[in-house]
Amino acid sequence: MKRSILNLFTCLLFASTTTLSVASPEPVADNWHADLKIPTRTLSLIFVITQDEEGQLSAHMESPDQSPGQKIPVSEVTVVDNHLSIALSNLGASIEADWDDENQHWTGTFSQGIDLPIIIKRGLPENKPTIEGLDGTWKSTINRNGVDLRIILHIATTERGTSAKVDSPDTMAMNIPVSDLAREGDSVHYKLPIIDGVFTGSLIDVDTLSGTWVVPGNDDITITYVRSEESESDAVRNRPQVPSKPYGYITEEVVYDNMHAEGVTLAGTLTLPEGDGPFPAAILISGSGPQDRNETVFGHQPFLVLADHLTKQGIAVLRYDDRGVAESTGDFSAATSADFATDANAACAYLLTRSEIDHDSIGFIGHSEGGLIAPIAIQDSSSVSFMVMLAGPGTSSQQIVLSQNRLIALSQGTSEEVISKSEKINEKIAKAVAESSSVEDAAEQVRAILTPEAMKAMGVNESQVDMIVAQNSTPWTRYFLGYDPVNFLPQIDLPILALNGELDLQVPSQENLDGLRSMLKDHPDATIIELEGLNHMFQHAKTGAMGEYNDIEETFSLEAMEIISDWINKRFNND
Repeated sequence: MKRSILNLFTCLLFASTTTLSVASPEPVADNWHADLKIPTRTLSLIFVITQDEEGQLSAHMESPDQSPGQKIPVSEVTVVDNHLSIALSNLGASIEADWDDENQHWTGTFSQGIDLPIIIKRGLPENKPTIEGLDGTWKSTINRNGVDLRIILHIATTERGTSAKVDSPDTMAMNIPVSDLAREGDSVHYKLPIIDGVFTGSLIDVDTLSGTWVVPGNDDITITYVRSEESESDAVRNRPQVPSKPYGYITEEVVYDNMHAEGVTLAGTLTLPEGDGPFPAAILISGSGPQDRNETVFGHQPFLVLADHLTKQGIAVLRYDDRGVAESTGDFSAATSADFATDANAACAYLLTRSEIDHDSIGFIGHSEGGLIAPIAIQDSSSVSFMVMLAGPGTSSQQIVLSQNRLIALSQGTSEEVISKSEKINEKIAKAVAESSSVEDAAEQVRAILTPEAMKAMGVNESQVDMIVAQNSTPWTRYFLGYDPVNFLPQIDLPILALNGELDLQVPSQENLDGLRSMLKDHPDATIIELEGLNHMFQHAKTGAMGEYNDIEETFSLEAMEIISDWINKRFNND
């Protein structure tokens, strides 16, 4: 699963495109800045809204704290009856705010799975101080319990002053805002509010910065940064499996409605083999978090690569943007896995309208949470003929979360003592949320669990409580933590293929496949395979650690793709 249940909010992501509006209050076309309240601090955002001759609004956004100087297009901005709506479609995020005439600003909510208060004021924010001589990408490696972890400090100066952020690629924590960056002579100081961390050091030479990293409750760490000419984020990664034209098959952009979800129109890509059909077809269902049709994540496009392979093997493929993401409409943040199951069935209904498709040979291929969504969808559809689970769950979600947290923490150098302490609290939270009667009940129970003693065991502080409560009381989280495949899989009698990478740390292979074998022991056509040396993304990996995903050139193991295509063609392709 790509959602991590207790992850802290450390970064904003952004989107693209436009829409129309009714202007009020005047003038809407102006510079605006927002204060987005997150644990430990407030993030500054800038919106530059413009209006064309026809009165249509468009906008771009800047995040001085996280991406200074970068202009990110806003996908939609409207103002109707003193109500402002801003859509960030690639995130499944949105802003809804009302005009406060007394204070002359917008007051509302930023939604991205959880709701955060936001205030949007006219004008640009106050500039930060300009700090000379520190701009660049500073790289370091620390060792935690025998595990090397990369730490990257980005410092940039624009017309709005000097800003800094930290990336920790091996813990998947990126764009973490830095505060209180200061330089006095060769002495340099900054804070990382999200963990109450403080760095104090000195420039050894123009490109070397050495000092001490202090985090309450942890041993002090000596860290040495070396300035690099190229940042990790700017590096062009080699992705040899990305297909290039001519593809050797037909590609068509398609749009269809989910008739069971008001306001949800799904946009996707249908790839069809050349030649005479009808063809068997696979519908790709993405993992957790807002995903585009290619399941673009960690610098890879696994669904693009998988669709290319399958189509070249005579199998049509439909892949689509999640609701509320990219070109699909709807509210991603309010949806549960059960809602996403109706989107998958809408894809199936669309394929039934296509003459090129063999209507008796349509199936689901679900990755990670997609392997959870597919069995739910099949309960409400008689038109699905097969199911492929790629790291789909074979145990309860509560068990997956506990195992996932432990394995990922170990891969990131967390000690057994720390893991054991936090594990007990995480287990209580997961159980309470799964058994809660409502979002409000879940929030109340999680807050009650987070006593000072529990927070100490988890290594979090008081400022992070609201975020942890919010993340664990969303509709999606409540549904997810209450899910158990035993309530769905044994009732499915159509052909099933389940694959897991041996090195998968997110959906651990052994316990997951053991669960599937137990549930499907009497199934007439269930194939369950563990693939040696593959991680959660079905890449050949060294350890399976999440920090490797982006570094690995391979997007999707050819071995795994050939197993999938051969399995489907053996059952559904008569050529």
